[in-house]
Amino acid sequence: MITADPTVAFERLMALTEIDGATSEQCLDWIGMLIDCASDIGRDDGLARALTWADSLETRELTEQQAAELEYFRGNAWAARQRAAYRGVERSWVWDQPEAQQEIFHLRRASQLPGFQALSSLRKCQILTNLGNRLSNLGRCVDAIAMWTRALSIDPHFGPALGNRGYGYMQYARCLYDEADRGMTLYKAYRDLTVAVSSSATYSEADRRGAIDFFHAQRASIESVLDVEEAQQTRIEERPLGRSPEEQRYRKWALRERLFLNPLNDLDPCSIAAADSLLLPNIVQPIAASPTLIGFFNQMKQEFASGRYFLYLGLSAQSGHKVHYSDRDVVLINTLDYPSYSLPIEQTKAAFRIGYSILDKVAFLLNEYAALGHKHRDVYFRTVWYQNRDRNQGVHPVLKQARNLPMRGLFWLAKDLYEPGLQDVMEPAAREIYTIRNHLEHSYLKIHEFRQSPRADSLHDDMFRDTLAFSVYRGDFEEKTLQAFKLARAALIYIALAIYQEERRRSHTRHEGTKTVAFELPTVRDEWKR
Repeated sequence: MITADPTVAFERLMALTEIDGATSEQCLDWIGMLIDCASDIGRDDGLARALTWADSLETRELTEQQAAELEYFRGNAWAARQRAAYRGVERSWVWDQPEAQQEIFHLRRASQLPGFQALSSLRKCQILTNLGNRLSNLGRCVDAIAMWTRALSIDPHFGPALGNRGYGYMQYARCLYDEADRGMTLYKAYRDLTVAVSSSATYSEADRRGAIDFFHAQRASIESVLDVEEAQQTRIEERPLGRSPEEQRYRKWALRERLFLNPLNDLDPCSIAAADSLLLPNIVQPIAASPTLIGFFNQMKQEFASGRYFLYLGLSAQSGHKVHYSDRDVVLINTLDYPSYSLPIEQTKAAFRIGYSILDKVAFLLNEYAALGHKHRDVYFRTVWYQNRDRNQGVHPVLKQARNLPMRGLFWLAKDLYEPGLQDVMEPAAREIYTIRNHLEHSYLKIHEFRQSPRADSLHDDMFRDTLAFSVYRGDFEEKTLQAFKLARAALIYIALAIYQEERRRSHTRHEGTKTVAFELPTVRDEWKR
């Protein structure tokens, strides 16, 4: 079966009428080879056959490692189909891509199965890198960077993750409207690409094909617009992280979790990123119009910053902390299912509410700015993307025509939360966010301190189950709240970058001779925030 000619290998594999007599390991090899060959020579019938074999193989009793490997191959098959279906500039800008959704589904599933940890470091890095690549292609640069960085935490020398993260930083930089931020992001991209093409970077043979040349070309394009030598010599000044030890701990935590509204916080957790410096770009509007969009974005930023601090307070409370005086003499009944009641729990709940509400507010801002025409009372992050807010009617015509990568990234972020085909394979910490929000706001969410049932061996165990509540364990709820805040942060960044891209487009289509007047508003001083 081994041959250097993909066409010959393809024909031999397609000649196999069934795989029932082969071992599971042999079947996995055949599926992987068939996908590679079919992708190389552009044969969708080979991809279809490989996916059929995968479905058949899944019915066997596979090891956990084999099950994860199978999902990786399925992701590769759908990636090949996506590339074939969306060739050319026009097709590449299609917003809703079922093939991409399938690829994301299978790669995420591979990364979440128990067998993922048993895979080789190479395979784990390939899964995470491919997932980052697809998210980046769809406009989710912030989320893609996190995925490549996760791959590099497994193997710091993995060339595809380094090179693709470098290219992702380049794409990110092109969307930024602050020149200093753009320069620092480009330099970070240059550093990643330099390591990616060095002898220290590791590649599989399949990964190496074409990658090195591409990364060299991207590195050269940065050199054409950035004075690399000057950037290397530029000393980044350290920013004070606060006046008190407590403030410093808070800011270090926010930096580490990448929760500052600052694109530089996606580069490194350096002190210069410890400020919420993200603003809306300059927006051209009638001279008599008030700065309503700026005011609305201000409000969302303030809510995000306050909610982030509530989250910090809720998460930083240790099990042995002193009871807050506001919790004393609040008489509650112990329902014997380890209920968790305290000020830190309520602070975390408040943070969850704020983080989630920002998503709907981002949708409100998008509806207003892009003139989508939805009635204000009907605007939600879940439905703003669709004509008449109906998913079955497809993407809104205004959005469908927009070649705006950050805006499309927002759309795919919403799909993560609400698309039935993706919800089951969201990041574990992000699962049930939508469900939790509905119970938190409209019915009954109950937080439990421990996972185990208080009377696991009792015939009367049902007596201690709260059937009215949607129950979640404290640790899980805290993880989901942190993830909700990361999604809210990404959404705020994407909407700001999306507006910048749209303003650039409008500037090119504006009639010649149209006069605009720059009107600069002052910033709110910190001492006024009382």
